[in-house]
Amino acid sequence: MAVDETCPVCRTAEVVCGKWTLLLVRDLADGCSRFCELERSLQGISPRTLSLRLRALEEEGIVERHTFGEVPPRVEYALTEKGRALLPIVDGMRSYGEEWLGEGSSAAAELAVA
Repeated sequence: MAVDETCPVCRTAEVVCGKWTLLLVRDLADGCSRFCELERSLQGISPRTLSLRLRALEEEGIVERHTFGEVPPRVEYALTEKGRALLPIVDGMRSYGEEWLGEGSSAAAELAVA
């Protein structure tokens, strides 16, 4: 799929539409998390996929990794300023889901039937 490099919506979608990306941002919204905490909160994600997504988000400047020189080693992940700038998107999706896709909504009922 070609991305229109001049379109800010296309460029943003390229970053945030990766599987698990917005859920990782959601989970890191409250502060630092360790790998195992993220793995538990994202039911269904494999350790390999989580590692790849975190690495890609680090490269994009959305997540930062903090390594502590302890035994055993401790690693924590946190949102950068660029990552925190995505929180209004996550909040908007939450509001949309609650209003339009919540239990009892016609859209949710239609999706359940399909």
